[in-house]
Amino acid sequence: MVTRKAGPEKREHARVFTFKSTKGCLIFNGGSGLADANVTAFLQSLAMRYNPSNEGGLMFRIGIAYGALLLAACSGVRAETPAERGGYLVNTIMACGNCHSPRNAEGRTIADRPFSGGLTFTTPAFVATAPNITQDAETGIGSWSDAEIKRALVEGMRPDHGRLAGVALAAIMPANFYSALLSEDLDAIVAYLRSIKPVRSEVPDPQYKAPVRRDAYPDAVAGFDRATFTDPVRRGAYLVTIGHCMECHSAWSRGVSDFKNGLGRGGRAFPAPAGAPDGAPASVAANITSDPAAGIGGWSDQEIGRAIAHGIARDGRTLKPPMAYAFYAGLKPTDLADIIAYLRTVPPLQ
Repeated sequence: MVTRKAGPEKREHARVFTFKSTKGCLIFNGGSGLADANVTAFLQSLAMRYNPSNEGGLMFRIGIAYGALLLAACSGVRAETPAERGGYLVNTIMACGNCHSPRNAEGRTIADRPFSGGLTFTTPAFVATAPNITQDAETGIGSWSDAEIKRALVEGMRPDHGRLAGVALAAIMPANFYSALLSEDLDAIVAYLRSIKPVRSEVPDPQYKAPVRRDAYPDAVAGFDRATFTDPVRRGAYLVTIGHCMECHSAWSRGVSDFKNGLGRGGRAFPAPAGAPDGAPASVAANITSDPAAGIGGWSDQEIGRAIAHGIARDGRTLKPPMAYAFYAGLKPTDLADIIAYLRTVPPLQ
């Protein structure tokens, strides 16, 4: 049983939270003083999703819940600013620095030059280097308007002025997923990008061998409504979408993704990262459907969370790039739990 109660100095906001497991059930008591309906709904959803045969999952959820409760118990917490919200998204689930920040010969990001231009992608359709997205006016996006930054994010198009005016961003830019961004999150991301120090760093122009194409992602096309975010599965679906997880983890052949018949099936191969020894094997995106054998249906919540945030497989193996484990390690426990809740609903595929 876990209990948290506010101190006497905050008696007017007194809150008592209790979890206990009894006869195969997880019981949550929020107490009459619990003012935050979102926290209440989240904790009750944990209780409803408790599987008594999965004690590892229970402890994982209780740990998440207890952390949320400690935050909820503190009244007068300063509200998150738009730039802070944007920084959280950019530096965790969207993992923008995984592509846009430069790396040294060992493959580690260069700390004092974040977002100044990063990885180069060589494919049959294009050769492109992730551009500088710092506030440098000449080599970055410092001369772009807010609307132009948003268009680049959700449509994959550069502004109609400056270098490479009107040229599409390479398909590696997941605008087909970012189109799902809620307007307030899009505003927050722009606010954060405006706060990044300018770094002068010019990257090579892209070379296109075929027209730029992006495959429509069903959840992004349908869009999201914050009113549905009382459901952890919907919150998780949103995070998985803007995290473009299914860009890699869905069936893919000859440059075309199959989100309809291969959602979450995996199988896409990626070359060994920079700095890897010659002949190092490619990494292959895993099946993350709910199939208990081929996918992650037989994994506990704790095992899935560890794989996402720490790059450790169920059997203890260290997972390979390009998945952005170092970024996902910064996810809020509640967001990680929502992602797991959504992944549980992905139809099983072999």
